[in-house]
Amino acid sequence: MKSKETKAIRTQTERTKFGEHSSPIYMTSSYVFEDAEHMRAMFAGEEEGNVYSRYSNPTVDEFIDKICLMEGAEAGWATASGMAAVFSTFAALLDAGDEILSCRSVFGSTHKLFTEIFPKWNISTNYVSINDLSEWEEAITPKTKILYLETPSNPALDIVDLEEAGKLAKKHNLIYVVDNCFTTPIIQNPIEHGADLVIHSATKYIDGQGRSLGGVIAGKQELINEIEAFARHSGPCLSPFNAWMLSKSLETLQIRMERHSQSALDIAKRLEDHDNVEWVKYPFLKTHPNYETACKQMSMGGGIVTFGIKGGLDAGRNFLDSLGMLSLTANLGDSRTIATHPASTTHSKLSEEERQKVGISQGLIRLSIGLENVEDIWEDINQAL
Repeated sequence: MKSKETKAIRTQTERTKFGEHSSPIYMTSSYVFEDAEHMRAMFAGEEEGNVYSRYSNPTVDEFIDKICLMEGAEAGWATASGMAAVFSTFAALLDAGDEILSCRSVFGSTHKLFTEIFPKWNISTNYVSINDLSEWEEAITPKTKILYLETPSNPALDIVDLEEAGKLAKKHNLIYVVDNCFTTPIIQNPIEHGADLVIHSATKYIDGQGRSLGGVIAGKQELINEIEAFARHSGPCLSPFNAWMLSKSLETLQIRMERHSQSALDIAKRLEDHDNVEWVKYPFLKTHPNYETACKQMSMGGGIVTFGIKGGLDAGRNFLDSLGMLSLTANLGDSRTIATHPASTTHSKLSEEERQKVGISQGLIRLSIGLENVEDIWEDINQAL
């Protein structure tokens, strides 16, 4: 199997004696051992198998296997949410005194980890501009251990050159970690460009229907081993039921991302021509400042469009209040189109100064373009504008 979509559809756990076509859900917290010696050997790690579902579960393993195949990763670990994946990665790999080098444009909760939680453990973060790699190298110190970035960033849709960032990480012997949530394994594979670990909030496009929470980390075996050792005992495990839903959702991820991307580009072009819109940002618009980089490392533009309305904050609020079909919610990657005001929701915990530094203006609107007919999506946006 060479193609990602085939791997996502045809990879499944071993069938039971009933010969089911669809993978079963292994809804169990524990497993039965043959005898006392088998139980001892399993707990000692001398034999392979399942001991307890906080450690491993066949349904969760299937989901992890699919992600690893699609990302080109050696191993993986699944968590209860995207932020559990982010937290577990850093908590497992960093010690007191270590530093993180991160682009300033990161998700609001990730920013809180970097600025409020990890400093309690004497772990600090050096923020750098997402568009200036020379600044990144200047910020590296002997204590820097992880290079972290999101691309495209949330919600500014800034693009980092993954290959160039990878060269920098290799030069300074840093662990290179990429949040790949916005693009999914279908559109972008950071491991191909040197990333050591890739993180996903599976809650978003991987689920694709706003039903479940989940996260996953994929990458080098030696790093996943450390994350697994931490997560086994801290307990941010993914439930078998959610893993089953996410694994089934991967079977349609290719065709969903194609539709999301096609409609998002269409909407972005229409917004560019609208008199009440000041600016539009979308990776595959030629007006995007990093358009060439996006085309180099992404196969499609993804489903997120951001724009600013003339009139600022009040105009933005009026736009949201005037929408009829589009949903107002903080999620993204859903089958239903979503409009969000990041300054008052997903990034509200940042100060105004911090938001300005990452390009989040008071009037910025983030659209997660869904799977509805594109004309219906545009009709609602247009009337609200």
